[in-house]
Amino acid sequence: MHKFYLSAGAILGAMAVALGAFGAHSLKKIILTGILFERFSNTWVKRAGICFITGIVLFSGSLYLLTALRATDKMGLDGIGIITPFGGLFFILGWLLLFAGIIKKQ
Repeated sequence: MHKFYLSAGAILGAMAVALGAFGAHSLKKIILTGILFERFSNTWVKRAGICFITGIVLFSGSLYLLTALRATDKMGLDGIGIITPFGGLFFILGWLLLFAGIIKKQ
């Protein structure tokens, strides 16, 4: 029985760190975009927000799914890891669109 508690504690600890990192890094981008949209209201900033949300879903979502699959010893879906870099690309695109939106203030 102690192995179960040790395993559960390790998984919950990992999830706490992952969720903390998600909140510290990903949510700031969305909040920042929302604040900037009020001042720089244009299509570029709106698209930046969409890219940040898409990046969060693809990047963080794929990592959460991979972790859950590995934690439960589910096999066959390791190809999900290919999604993670696309999430990163959406983050990069979001920052570039945010830059363009600030530069092209209407």
